[in-house]
Amino acid sequence: MGTPQLAAVCLQALLDCPTIQVAAVVSQPDRPKGRQLRLEAPPVKALALKHGLQVFQPERARDAGFIDRMRGLSPDLIAVAAYGQILPKTLLEIPRLGCLNVHTSLLPRYRGAAPIQWAILNDDRETGVTIMKMDAGLDTGDILSESRTPIRDEDDAQTLHDRLAEMGAQLLIQTIPPYAEGKLAPRPQPEGASYARKIVKEDGRLDWTRPARELWNKVRGLVPWPGCYTTLPNADILRIWRTEVVPADGLPGQIASADKNGILVGTGRDSLRVTEVQRQGSRRMTTAEFLTGCPLQPGQQLGRGDST
Repeated sequence: MGTPQLAAVCLQALLDCPTIQVAAVVSQPDRPKGRQLRLEAPPVKALALKHGLQVFQPERARDAGFIDRMRGLSPDLIAVAAYGQILPKTLLEIPRLGCLNVHTSLLPRYRGAAPIQWAILNDDRETGVTIMKMDAGLDTGDILSESRTPIRDEDDAQTLHDRLAEMGAQLLIQTIPPYAEGKLAPRPQPEGASYARKIVKEDGRLDWTRPARELWNKVRGLVPWPGCYTTLPNADILRIWRTEVVPADGLPGQIASADKNGILVGTGRDSLRVTEVQRQGSRRMTTAEFLTGCPLQPGQQLGRGDST
């Protein structure tokens, strides 16, 4: 059970494992995407159909008809990766070995919807994946296994997602056999849980009164969605995709310099050099490219009209 690319990576690992047989795949329904709002299949469904697998797409996981179909399959185990809904107890009780979840954090840290983003936003130096036996709570089940990785300066939420997806897929297929044989005992999560709420579009607004390192983490943590933004002196929205911290004082939001090296902006502590941006209706580009068509001057202010 899963929906986005992370789930597709896990499904591929299960399909490649000769000792595991995939009976069916469950994903969220197809959703409208793009400017023309055409229905698009989730990545895990596209992969499942490629391999001729049966696919279920209930609107709600607690739908009685769907629950009956799952009972009819009589699965030994259900593997879950970023499905997008809390599973009801009636579903969790169907497989004799229960349901195992691939969660992209080191539980109990970052239970919830956006663990990858919040690990970067909170300036963590390490994260990982946890294979958890699911219960009726929100990521509260017992731990079976975990794998760790550092969060590197060059990471953003997309690169970290891709690495954790591969780690989670491999950990899942390493965990299932000893768990199924009764050789791996679940252990309760330790105390000290934290929660990773869902990211919303407004999270992308840059508040220049915050420290430069916090803004740098925000830019990295919100790639590819919603991305970070500010407003230009003419009130146009400017998306900001890449930055670096510079140990220099400056007034929050005020441009100190704008040249081929980037746009240097003051913050609440230190300064932030912006090196990759995007205007509305345009492509991502270096700030050197951007400045050829939209020159900025020292002393101008960013962020005065931020409201979108």
